[in-house]
Amino acid sequence: MNKIKVAIIGCGSIAKHRHLPEYKAHEFVEIVAVCDIVAERANGFAKVYEAKAHTNYEELLRDSTIDAVSVCTPNYLHAPISIAALQAGKHVLCEKPMATSRGEAEEMISAAERSNKKLMIAHNQRFVPSHKKARKLIENGEVGKIYSFRTAFGHGGPEGWSADGKDSWFFRKNEAFIGAMGDLGVHKTDLLRFLLGEEFVEVGAFVETSAKENTDVDDTAVCVLKTESGTVGTLAASWSYVSKEDNSTIIYGEKAILRLEDDPVNSLIVQYQSGEVVKYELGGIQTNEDGNQTSSGVIDQFVNSILHNIQPPVTGEEGMKSLQVVLSALESNETKRIIKL
Repeated sequence: MNKIKVAIIGCGSIAKHRHLPEYKAHEFVEIVAVCDIVAERANGFAKVYEAKAHTNYEELLRDSTIDAVSVCTPNYLHAPISIAALQAGKHVLCEKPMATSRGEAEEMISAAERSNKKLMIAHNQRFVPSHKKARKLIENGEVGKIYSFRTAFGHGGPEGWSADGKDSWFFRKNEAFIGAMGDLGVHKTDLLRFLLGEEFVEVGAFVETSAKENTDVDDTAVCVLKTESGTVGTLAASWSYVSKEDNSTIIYGEKAILRLEDDPVNSLIVQYQSGEVVKYELGGIQTNEDGNQTSSGVIDQFVNSILHNIQPPVTGEEGMKSLQVVLSALESNETKRIIKL
């Protein structure tokens, strides 16, 4: 089987910690090019991965030997670069949030359809073992009717993770478009849609900047969400958690409560109505801490969809639905109304 020739556009932390090492580890992938506007960064990764360095993505996309690209740039560039790559005949794995508007997301989806190439959005939470197991338990009816949920994703902020620290694009609205809600919250809107197996129909939100200075994006958001069947719950996304990262989700059902990534040892704890408690050690969730990088599963899924010509598990349409919840949360905060999706 021929190896898929891959290029990475944007050589920041997500490329460094996830995309590059996971492509490198894949037996059917060859990293052939990297691109970053910071030449030093592009050259550094090019040397490590024996790839060609670019500082201009349009030049990179003219290389007809490249089969697929990862788009790991600041958020405002996700759509234009993804669309250009699809038009150039490349498969695209785009980081989240996929776009800064519904219109952009729709353009990305159209470009993928016209080019007949794969478009996948890098929502890695679907592939976390505890999350996959919880979905099965819900699907199998073991939890019964879902009454409510709460989910949180918070840490100390991008300055501890981003390649540019406190000077990161994450803090500039013209590049990031949205803060913690787009960085972390969109992961959880996607996870909840995946776990519950239904769409959200109403959103109310408070979106604030309370912890960070010299920024025009949000760092703390709390949303109330309602699904088609009437399940209600909360989602919190924050860059203001000064201690350990919180990446937990709790599902409250008729027959059981599921605690996901809520315990340091057991990644899933099921508390049944009968009093029985079942604990699962299923392996960790990805964190931003060095030395704690497990495989995200995203790269494997993307490559698999290309190799076997199947639909990727997180399509552009799926990415857009998860983005729409975040866009509605912003609208709710601005209008002080509950937004119907």
